Amino acid sequence: MHRPITFTTALALALGLAPNAMADEAPLKVLATIGMIADVARNVADPCVDISTLIGTGTDPHDYSATPRDVQALAGAELIFYVDPALEERLAGVLQDFSDRTPTVGLIAATFDDADLLADPDAPGTLDPHLWMDVSRWARIAPVIADAITDLRPACAHTIQTGLDDYLVQLDALHNWVGDTIATIPQDQRMLITAHDAFAYYSAAYGIEASEAIEGISTTSEASIRDIRDVAAFVVDNNVPAVFVETTLNPRTIDALIAEVQSLGHDVTLGGELYSDAMGDDGTADGTYIGMIRHNTATIAQALGGTVPPLPDALHAWAETWDMAH
Repeated sequence: MHRPITFTTALALALGLAPNAMADEAPLKVLATIGMIADVARNVADPCVDISTLIGTGTDPHDYSATPRDVQALAGAELIFYVDPALEERLAGVLQDFSDRTPTVGLIAATFDDADLLADPDAPGTLDPHLWMDVSRWARIAPVIADAITDLRPACAHTIQTGLDDYLVQLDALHNWVGDTIATIPQDQRMLITAHDAFAYYSAAYGIEASEAIEGISTTSEASIRDIRDVAAFVVDNNVPAVFVETTLNPRTIDALIAEVQSLGHDVTLGGELYSDAMGDDGTADGTYIGMIRHNTATIAQALGGTVPPLPDALHAWAETWDMAH
């Protein structure tokens, strides 16, 4: 019995294309665990990709477990990107299962040697996965993402290379701007105090003199009263003017820190919210990787006594897209 020829198949035949060739021209279905990966892939490979993100805005990837809908999304992807099991701790098993049937790339393992990474001080032998906090390091995942997409959509090679080249120029300019901005903070006030230890790469890259956090690199364990008191003592001893809370965490820990500091006779303020393990809302400037880093840097500088210089020329197009002052 002959099957009826569909319109799509008939069109393919009329154009001299096999149906699988048409599939190769369709946008590649890419699934990223976190928005920071998805935004890099979108900048590098749009319009050759259809990008979706597994873990949404304001959600902690350390503590995230897959839902039935997530499993469906993973099953529908043609390419999967994640950071490392040190970040997506509870997704590791699911990602491993899908790697047997779908190209699945752990970006830290695919991009970096151990010498490029910081270690978790609370867990010897475990890495710190928060590399996106150092723009120069995070930029190194862009060619890896570009190559993985090009392998599956070779017809897009030129578009992807052009997107990659342009985005790397933007990230280089962003990296230099962050360093220049942090340098405006008086040296003795470059103390970054947060609820969660996600800023070690940022501090090392941009001249933060000291970085302290109540919780460790992983957020799966609760902070103790002793942790709060130890950080409070550091704040008082170093006359730190402001502390910060991350958007993915409950503010009660940082509120307890402020109360403890004030009980010791020191005046400290909440410097603002920082994006650590997730970007801002979709459809906003802060919902992009560049916007996330710009927001964090401006918030830190203003709270600690620095100033915020204009964005460099290479980022003017990004700023205009989001109707922001340069």
